[in-house]
Amino acid sequence: MAGCPPTTPRPPSHRPPPQGIIRQHGRAALRLLLAVLVPLLLFADLAEDIFRHGGFAWDQSLLDWYAARRTPGLTQAARVLAVVAGAGGLPLLTLLFAWALRRRGDVHAAFLVLAVAGATLLNVLAKLVFHRPRPDELLAVLSEPGFSFPSGHAMVNAAFGLALALAFRRSRAGWPLAAFGVLWALLVGVSRNYLGVHYPSDVLAGFLASTAWVFGLYLTMGRRWPALRRPPV
Repeated sequence: MAGCPPTTPRPPSHRPPPQGIIRQHGRAALRLLLAVLVPLLLFADLAEDIFRHGGFAWDQSLLDWYAARRTPGLTQAARVLAVVAGAGGLPLLTLLFAWALRRRGDVHAAFLVLAVAGATLLNVLAKLVFHRPRPDELLAVLSEPGFSFPSGHAMVNAAFGLALALAFRRSRAGWPLAAFGVLWALLVGVSRNYLGVHYPSDVLAGFLASTAWVFGLYLTMGRRWPALRRPPV
C-alpha cells in the first residue's frame, strides 16, 4: 500500500522446538525422580516402620546368618576395614583422592569432599533423631558407641563410593575407579552386618540416604558447573 513503511523481516527464532524442551526437561525430571525422590521415599518408609515396630524380623535373622559363618580370617579383615573406612581412615582417603583430582583443576574434587562431608553431617543428625539402639552386644564382634540407625560407616562410605562412580563412570581410563567405588560401598555395608554392630536395615537406610544426597548434589552442582558431568582429565 502506498505510504506504508516497508516491513523488516523478523530474525529467525532460536528457541528449541517443543519436543526438544520436553526431551531435555523430561530426562532431568526422570533423573531427579529415580535418583533422589525414590530413595528418599524408601528411606522414609523404612524409618516409619522402625519407629512403629522397632525393627524387622529379617534384621535379626540376617545377623544370625552372618554370625554362623564367621571365620578368624574374615573377622580380622572386617576389623581392618572398619578402621580404614571409619573416622580415622576415610577422611584421609577422601582428601587423597580430592588432592589428586584438584591437581588437575577439577571440580570433581569439591564434589567428592562435599559428598562425604554432607553425608557425615546428615548421618549425625539422623542418629540424633531416631535413637535406635545397636544390636545385642553378645552377638557383636566389636563394641561401638552411638546409635544404630542409619549406619554411619555404610552411609558415608556409600557417599564416597557413589561420588567416585559418578566422577569416573564415563572415563575409559578411570572406569576401574568407578567400579571400585561401588564395590567399596557394598563391602563396607556387608562388613557392618558381619561384625554385628548394625542391623541390615541400618545399612540399607544408609545406602538410600546417601544415594539421594549424592545424586542430588551431583545434579545441583552439574547445572552450575557443567564440567562435573565430564570425566576428570
